[in-house]
Formats: sequence, C-alpha cells, structure tokens
Amino acid sequence: MFDLNSSQDKRKTILIIGINSFLGSNLCEFFRKDYRVVGTYHKKNQQLPGILALPCDVLNKDEVQLVLYAFKPDIVLYCVGLTSLRDCADMPNASDALNSSGLFNVAEIAPRYGARVVYFSSQFVFSGANKNYNEMDNADVITQYGKSQASSEFYLQKSSLNYLIFRCSKLYGRGVSPLRDSWFEQLQRNIKNNVSATYDDFVHQGFVDVYYLGMILKMCIDKNVANRLVHFSSQDTMTYFEFAKLYAEIFNESDGLINKGKWQLPLLKSASVPDEHLHYKIDVLNMEGLLKVKMPTVRESLEFTLKRLNGNRTAAKGVVNKGEGLSFI
Repeated sequence: MFDLNSSQDKRKTILIIGINSFLGSNLCEFFRKDYRVVGTYHKKNQQLPGILALPCDVLNKDEVQLVLYAFKPDIVLYCVGLTSLRDCADMPNASDALNSSGLFNVAEIAPRYGARVVYFSSQFVFSGANKNYNEMDNADVITQYGKSQASSEFYLQKSSLNYLIFRCSKLYGRGVSPLRDSWFEQLQRNIKNNVSATYDDFVHQGFVDVYYLGMILKMCIDKNVANRLVHFSSQDTMTYFEFAKLYAEIFNESDGLINKGKWQLPLLKSASVPDEHLHYKIDVLNMEGLLKVKMPTVRESLEFTLKRLNGNRTAAKGVVNKGEGLSFI
C-alpha cells in the first residue's frame, strides 16, 4: 500500500483523477511499476491491488485541494469525463461539468504543489473534413463532446504554465469495471458469442491500443515535455466496421456476423457536416519528431494487442497483462 509519509521511495508520484475509468485504470496498470501511482474515484471504488485511492468530487474545489495536498503529486492525469457522444449530447451540462469544469478546478490548484496536469482530448475538436489535421489547426466542433474538450484545451493553453495535452484518436482495450464494458470488450463478446452486430462505416478515424498511450506519455514525462499539445493516433484511419473485420482476421475469429451500417452521430444544431463520410486524420509527425518514435498502423496496433493479451480473446476482468514489448513502437 502507498505510504503517504514514506521518505524512502524517490520515484515520481502520479495522481490519476478517475482511476476506475477505462483510461485511468489502464494508465494505472501501465505506470505502477515505475512510479508511485495513487488515484481518486467519485462514489464507488473498484479496488486496484496495491493502489491507494481516495474519494473526490472534481466539481468540489475543497475536495480537489485536499487530495492534491495529501498526495503532492508530480503529475496529475485527468481521466474523468463523459466520453460517449450520445451521452454528451443528451446531458450537455454533465458534459461541460466533467469534461471542462472539473479540469478547471484541478488545473487551478495543481500549480500550488508543482504538479503538471495532463489532459486527454480527442479528434472530435475537429469537424471531420477530409484533410490532415495538425496541432495548429483551430477547433471546429460539430458535437457537444468536442465542444467541451475544445473548451478545456483552450483553458489549459491560456491559463496554465505546467500542462500537457494529448489529442487522441480512438483508444481501445479492456477496463477494470465488471459492470461496464469498453466498446472493444463489447466487440470481443459479440464475436465470441456469435452475436450479429452492426458497426459504423462512415466515420474514419485512427485506432490505437491504450497501452501505446502509456508508452508515449512515459516518454514525455521522462523527457520533461511540458506546455505542449501533441497528436496521438495510428498512421492510418478506418471505420469501426473495418476495424472489426481486421480484428477478426488478426484474432483468427469469424467475421460473418459483422455487418456494415451507419451509427447516428449526435450533432450540434449549428453543425455543418462537410461530407457524408467524416474523416479524422490527425497528423502525428510533430510528436514522432519530438520523441523519435514511429506510431503504428491499426494492423500493427492490433497485432501488438494480440501479443499483449497473450492471444487470449476472453480474459477475465481484472486480469491485465503488463504490456511488455512496447519498445517496438
């Protein structure tokens, strides 16, 4: 168990706000070997072995200050948020509160303890035009989700002196909650149980195993990269339908019940969609040059996922491989 009063452990401390989320739980598993990892949860805690987590409402400044004072972290990973496009559209106030207001509280208090705030944004700050988006392109949102994330990006860049923003394509992997599957786990379960399912074939985006994000973030921490916005994506893009087909091929599963369709995209009333197909090609050249790495293709990412899961397509919840082999990125 993490000892708040220990003076023996000289490793950096990473505080994960929202440690039970899909992103938070995966980053916890990735970083726990090399850093002191602690976390927060809102109401119910899905206990992670050996990890100290405290309750914290990110919308309550007093609770945020108490947690930061208690842990005095070097790095704060903001993994709280409403990430479903539909949920954000249906609950815009909750979207703004969790994706933006909570971050504002953390970013306002973290500098008092010398902590760097890391925020995970997404490709949905853009409209989906058929072009390569780079870090300097202005946000052009068409969804409530993208709107709240663009607001958070703007706030950090204008108000914080110690931040890092990852603007990510679609991340996939397994989470820790036995009650809430990730979309990747739903895909795996559908294929395993021979369930016919329809997958979107109109939104083109990158797909990357979430452990790659841990790898790149660790490199940024080790190199002391700060006050930057970086793009994180696979080299290529594809639709959910194409991803599902590729998954079946690589994991040696049947693809006969994978059907092509179009999922409803909840757009802002003022949104103007440039084309029937949306394209979220975010350019990673700057990040690759900064860190001297090469991001994988979607195929390479899925091949890594198969290796990381030891070829086990139906591993039990909570059984997480440590992700050796990331260095081939």
